[in-house]
Amino acid sequence: MRQIIFQVEASMVPIDVSAFLSHQPLFQQLSPAQLQALVPATREVRGLKGQVIFQRGDACDGMYLLVYGKVKLALSSNGGVEKVVEILHPGQSFGEAVMFLGQPFPVMAQFIEDGLLLHVSSHAIRAAIVSDPGFAQRMLAGLALRLHNLMRDVARYSVENAAQRVAGYLLQLQRQRGDSVVRLAVNKNVIASRLNITPETFSRVLHGLVEQGAIAVRGRDIDIIDPLLLQQLEGQ
Repeated sequence: MRQIIFQVEASMVPIDVSAFLSHQPLFQQLSPAQLQALVPATREVRGLKGQVIFQRGDACDGMYLLVYGKVKLALSSNGGVEKVVEILHPGQSFGEAVMFLGQPFPVMAQFIEDGLLLHVSSHAIRAAIVSDPGFAQRMLAGLALRLHNLMRDVARYSVENAAQRVAGYLLQLQRQRGDSVVRLAVNKNVIASRLNITPETFSRVLHGLVEQGAIAVRGRDIDIIDPLLLQQLEGQ
């Protein structure tokens, strides 16, 4: 299928690609000359909420970095049922593994809110690896972390009940935010799919956590009132 590319509107000021890449963990140790060499091979991909970046089966010719917004990676069955594989946040990257394999994308990617991506071509990434062995090590570390997280998710889906998954998800958000108030940045259907439960089950678990005094729900904001209780539920 044809990969969808969004044109940058004339009113939008292009970002400083070199400066952005220099602040990303994967690229921050490259020299200014190496960073500058990536600029011609990098393009902006802007999209509105709901727009598809690529479909499953599209050719992969590089990796993506999320500047702002949120993106979901998902699979769809023949019956139209969608399984969210991952929800990506600003600063995260995706597409590296498929790029190195030289295979089509195994999932679809879609903006779940207005956003901006940087697409770095595969030939530029390979050139950076050749010029800087440290870059190759950081790329491998990133891929290893992605695999580790995937294996963790598979283990959770296999042995944990719904309450454990939701408790673990809320604690993860709390660690990322560093605050007792976390925000559900995407709708409950997307989160439920990510946790491999139904939206009804997700809502029921949240209601149960409220009744137990572990959390308080205010729209998309959730107050973590008793993190120890959540930890106990996660570890059951």
